Amino acid sequence: MKRKIVPYLFLAPALVVLTVCCIIPIFMAFGISLTNMDMKGLADLNSVQFIGLSNFRELSKDTVFIQSIKNTLYYVVIGVPLVVLVSLMLALLINSGGERKAFSVLRAVFYSPSITTMVAIAIVWLYLYNPSIGLLNHIIGLFGMEPVKWLTDPEMSKNSLLILSIWKNMGINMLIFLAALQSIPKELYEAAAIDGADGKNKLFRITLPNLKFSFFFVIVTTLIGWFQYFEEPYVMTDGGPLNSTISMAQFVYQSGFYSSRFAYAAAASIVLFVLIFVVTLFQQMIQARRD
Repeated sequence: MKRKIVPYLFLAPALVVLTVCCIIPIFMAFGISLTNMDMKGLADLNSVQFIGLSNFRELSKDTVFIQSIKNTLYYVVIGVPLVVLVSLMLALLINSGGERKAFSVLRAVFYSPSITTMVAIAIVWLYLYNPSIGLLNHIIGLFGMEPVKWLTDPEMSKNSLLILSIWKNMGINMLIFLAALQSIPKELYEAAAIDGADGKNKLFRITLPNLKFSFFFVIVTTLIGWFQYFEEPYVMTDGGPLNSTISMAQFVYQSGFYSSRFAYAAAASIVLFVLIFVVTLFQQMIQARRD
């Protein structure tokens, strides 16, 4: 009997934190989304009224919210594969260097953006993206090309944020892949070399198959992170120009803290939660089939 209880005792603290910090707030947000709670409702709960699915119906007609969904899906579809691919390539590059000091320095260099605050990064990248004195347009001008409106053109602004975000987020995934690469038994590569396998065969028949669990973890966490994309558009463009970079997370923030429409923001957050839940569940189903 005690053996059956012990595992649950170890899990209890994590389950309590998960319940208090995640599960209960989700149900509270759903409950709030069915009301008309605003700033007045926080001061006087008696003024809060149940309005059913009215907030969700309004969201379906809100052009800004629909644009935020499109932008978020664009970030996810384009950004996630690129950041995973770049992170994997960097991990393979650094792992090939072994214990050499130069590659250890590169590891620190590539990881440093992940632990740098977004405000500090914004100061640097706003200069790089400056349409008149920016370094990027200066380099482009050396080749006789016209200056690019990195953050002021609605079509280009999303891609500019993607470049910044890939650079900022590749470090943490690189370390995860690097740890997985270093855990692969060297005997596998030695046996493959004896059998005459070249570098391509080692990569596709030994390295990548042994990274499948790392791939699953990185893709799921990266997907969730990019669905909650907030810091970059908030700091760099504030969702502009013309809402071309606003994300769903930023829409929730603006609805709740700018407009004080807490119930409306809660409804938008529920839509975001459902999207994340569906995508994560789909990933788990794919992984289960592969296993």
